[in-house]
Formats: sequence, structure tokens, C-alpha cells
Amino acid sequence: MSYISDVIEQTAQKNPGQANFMQTVTEVMSSLAPAVAQNEQTLRKYSILERMVEPDRQIMFRVPWQDDKGNYHVNRGFRIQFNNAIGPYKGGLRFHKDVNLDTMKFLAFEQTFKNSLTSLPMGGAKGGSDFDPTGKSDAEIMRFCQSFMNELYRHIGPNMDVPAGDIGVGGREIGFLFGQYKKIVGDFENGVLTGKGLSFGGSRIRPEATGFGATYFLCNVLKHEGENIKGKTFCLSGFGNVAWGAAKKISELGGKVLTLSGPDGYIYDEAGVSGEKVDYLLEMRSSNRNKVKDYADKFGCKFVAGKKPWGNVKADIYMPCATQNEIRLEDAEAMVKLGVPVLNEVSNMPTTNEALAYLQEHGVLVAPSKAVNAGGVAVSGLEMSQNSERLQWTETEVDSKLKGIMTDIHTKIRDTLHSYGMPYNLVAGANLAGFQKVAEAMIAQGVY
Repeated sequence: MSYISDVIEQTAQKNPGQANFMQTVTEVMSSLAPAVAQNEQTLRKYSILERMVEPDRQIMFRVPWQDDKGNYHVNRGFRIQFNNAIGPYKGGLRFHKDVNLDTMKFLAFEQTFKNSLTSLPMGGAKGGSDFDPTGKSDAEIMRFCQSFMNELYRHIGPNMDVPAGDIGVGGREIGFLFGQYKKIVGDFENGVLTGKGLSFGGSRIRPEATGFGATYFLCNVLKHEGENIKGKTFCLSGFGNVAWGAAKKISELGGKVLTLSGPDGYIYDEAGVSGEKVDYLLEMRSSNRNKVKDYADKFGCKFVAGKKPWGNVKADIYMPCATQNEIRLEDAEAMVKLGVPVLNEVSNMPTTNEALAYLQEHGVLVAPSKAVNAGGVAVSGLEMSQNSERLQWTETEVDSKLKGIMTDIHTKIRDTLHSYGMPYNLVAGANLAGFQKVAEAMIAQGVY
């Protein structure tokens, strides 16, 4: 463990004040003891752990733009290209007021392992801006996206770095970004961005993919435990594309979604979020109001202001779909008291390390986000394949491929744990399985 501990300590010294990045570095590195024990001499020789926690490059730039009243604003843009050992950099763009270097680095680091788990040839990256699209007009968002791309275009390309959407970046934003990229480079490189509209190279079910994939992964976990999703109750957070996709697939498979949340609080719908209620989430997202209370007002269910559902609502499965660090130690303690048996992490790093440790110590089965939410980037990878071959698969074809990828991820994690003689610890298994492929590629390619 001394090699791992030394790397964690050195990384902390190099990254002062970057709590989110260090949280994910600590969580991942602490899981790698079995791999290090088997191959420590080679890992040390090539400084694999040291190189793995250091991004290839960190790009920061200003983004000036004009609002509808003629006033000028300046935001900060980011692209962290973390590791391309197994393929071109791949990862989303996030537009949110809380975006900073720390957030981008932790997301890009996580993305490296997540992409490795998919078995698709994609490296890890992440980017975005502290621009907040809430309440902005389409024209303001277009002008911002065009300014953002005026700098980003220098650093991306179909074989270099392929961004996608994330929080605050949906089909509208991807369209604006692609339009500006095409204008700048003078070429229709539709493989440079994923999450595009179907009319210009997008893939079917991409908006639903993260939620669908998370549900498919959960089905494999439940099957391993001798159970199935039918009749299970769910607490979800968020109400964007991820929660929408999850709620849609859960209800299709016979589960019942009880909660959704937003910045203003959470709703509790005893009848379940299904049918037209799921469809309404799209209207809520497009409204730019960012208020989950709109759902409670429309369907007459309970709304709790200023809180998350964690530890407040009993359910069979918790699925955080909003943002990082939304489940903290006090939430974990409340979950254990309620007897919640499964946490299926959908958003990136939704659980703090302290909360994660507490949940596992008390027997809660945790499925980690780097495996659970890989469905989004998996379908992005499928979109890249479709773009390169100038074709477009049907919804059924894409859904079938996504389901197969999520099953393969679970199988890979299970088999990795078995190879090390370890129990069914999905957190450790995902880190080990993701690490192995990246490390092998880095060793094979030498020090560069």
C-alpha cells in the first residue's frame, strides 16, 4: 500500500484545494491494491500511477459573449484532456455556475476509467464553463456557444478529442457548437461532437442513454442477487435527461419511481412517475425554470422545499441522477436507518467517500457511477461509429447494443473480482477493471 499511499500524498501536494479531484483519486487508487501487489515492479518502473493521476493537458480560456440587452460578459472555459492511452479523448461539456478546474479534473479522471469499462476505444476528458444557461434566451445561448467554440475548436477533432453534452448542454447547445465548429474549419466533420440531432449525424436514444444504461446495469446487479426490477420502488434525484431516461426505463420494466428533485427541493409521487408524467419532464427541462415544484403543481403530489429525498423517503433502490456529492455522511446514516438496500449511482461521484464507506460497512450494495452511468458515453461511442461509416442505426439496434454493453461491463467487473479472489464489491471491481486496460496500454506505448 505504500506505493499507492505515496501517489495519493504526492497528488494532494500538487493539487491544493482541489477536494473533488482528490476525493476521486483517493477512491480509485485505494481500490488498486490487488493490482499493485501483483505487478508493482512494472507499475513503478513506468510510473503508471503517477502518470495516471496527472492530466495530459489542462486547457483554460476566456469566453466573452453579449446578452440580449447588449451587455458584455466573460466566463471561463475548460477542457481537461486526461488520458488517451486507449483512444481519442472523450467526455462531456458541462455549462453550470459551479464549474471550476477542480470539478473538471475529477470528471475527466473518472471518465478515463468509465470509458475503459465500455470496451470502446475512447480516452478520458471533460470540459465546460461556469456559464449558467438557466433563464437565458436561445439567442444568448447561441452567442455563448459560438464564442466558446471559437477557442475550443483548436483542441478537438474526430481523432483527437470528441466532446459530448452534460449538465446544461443538450441537443440545442450541441447544435450551436457544431454549427460554429463547421463554420470555422470549413468542413463537415460530424464526428467531432456527439449528442447531435438526428438530422446531422446524431444517434437514436442518445438523450435517454445514461438513464437507460443505468437501469440495464442495475438489472444485472439485481439478477446477480437473485432479484429483478419488477415491483421495486425508486428514489431519483434530478429531472433532466438522465432522470428522465431512468424513470422511463424503470416504469417500462415494472418499477415505480417515487421521487424527483431540483435546486428547489424534491417531489414525492406515491402513484409513481410514469406515462405522461415522464413526458412532462422534457417540458420542465426546456422551460429553463429549473424548478421541480412545477411537477408537484401539475400533478398534485407532495413537494418538500430545500431538501433531497435521501434518508427522507424509504425505497428499495436509491438512484442519484443530479450532481456530485449529493449524498453525504448524514444522508448515508439516514439511509441505513431506513433500511435502503441498494444505491445505484447514476450521476458522477454522487456519494462522498465518507458516505460510501459508511454504506458499505453497513451492508448497502453500492453500484458505482463509473460503471452505472457509462451508457451515455457508450452511445456516444456508437454515434462515433455511425458517423465514421455514414450510417444510422434504428432505435431498436442502438438500444440492443447499449443493453449488451452494460451487461458486458457488469460481467467484466464480476470476472475481475473473481480473478483477484474478492467478494462482490462493485466499487473496487469497477476501478480494477477500468485500470487494467488503461495501464496495459500505457505500458505498451512506453513513456511519452
